[in-house]
Amino acid sequence: MNIDIERKDTRDAYETPIIQQTAFWSNVKQRLGIDSKAFEFKVRNSDLYLNVGGFSYTQADFITFFRHLNREDYIAYFPYGPEVEPSEENQGVFLEELSESLRSYLPKHCVALRYDLNWESHWCKKEDFDEEGNWKGCPDKTFQEFRLNYGTINWNLRKSNENMLPCDTIIVDLRYDEKAILARMKPKTRYNIGLSQRLGVEVRSAGIESLDIWYKLYLETAARNSLHVDPLEYFRIVFTSRIDEEANDVTVKILIAYADSEPLSAMFLVLSSNRATYLYGASSSEHRNMMSTYALQWEAIKLAKAYGCTEYDMFGVSPNPDPSHPMYGIYRFKKGFGGTIFHQLGCWDYPLDEEKYAVFQAYELSSHGYYL
Repeated sequence: MNIDIERKDTRDAYETPIIQQTAFWSNVKQRLGIDSKAFEFKVRNSDLYLNVGGFSYTQADFITFFRHLNREDYIAYFPYGPEVEPSEENQGVFLEELSESLRSYLPKHCVALRYDLNWESHWCKKEDFDEEGNWKGCPDKTFQEFRLNYGTINWNLRKSNENMLPCDTIIVDLRYDEKAILARMKPKTRYNIGLSQRLGVEVRSAGIESLDIWYKLYLETAARNSLHVDPLEYFRIVFTSRIDEEANDVTVKILIAYADSEPLSAMFLVLSSNRATYLYGASSSEHRNMMSTYALQWEAIKLAKAYGCTEYDMFGVSPNPDPSHPMYGIYRFKKGFGGTIFHQLGCWDYPLDEEKYAVFQAYELSSHGYYL
């Protein structure tokens, strides 16, 4: 396999439904002090075992972000990248070649490359689901590494100890009309949407002046669920970066559900290419019987359709309906909207410095959570 790589400006990144691979997201991270670089690559489709419109080559790009471990060392992190997905049997070879090709383009002291792959998990065949259609999950780490490294030269791809972005999500198909989308939902979800409307819940699109309302609900949600808390400035940057000329490939909306003048729930809805993503959500502990979160999701779906999106990514659930999983409640709520669960490969590392990588792995075992 021969991959041709060259640098490009992050502002020139191709349009993509993957928010974390957009110029917008690079701008957000830059304003938070996180550097990034964009690369364009070209590879023969025969090497990828792809048939793309009869073309001989695939030309695509990706953005990598530098997650510093100390003043010198860093991880080159590819959130949901690269987007191009080779055939399953050729994915390890592709990642190895890409990693080796990138060595000379990255600044010194790179400990490892981390690919947060949004490619479908290899373990999603018919036999990987039980009789009720629930996913059995992935095999142990050793077997996963054997599978992905098969055919590589260096056998250097390692399954990460944690996934930095959700590797299980639910996608709602927006190509249907509103009536058909409602019909695909679970009866209880449809009922709760109607109930919220009958009780007078109103969803409004908010501007920067309402960021404090969002943040109050967010802090309440984080305290209720023992979640990591980001500062208000983080959300201000996410919201305001959308209007920068350098990041005009994405639209960000804040939606807030009210009962009269009282805010009950809120969300960040991000629209990129043909996809809408439910990126962040928050809700009050009060008046939960008014089902404001259902009204919020339904309004987001309608808004996404109005923007021409064909899919709605509900962004993060438990891999299956296991009541012991900490995200089981989120799974039940999101699954009710009639989407299809999508299982991804998650994080894979390609170490460049074995000794420092071992230290990094040990550190990660003591920390958890998504890194957006």
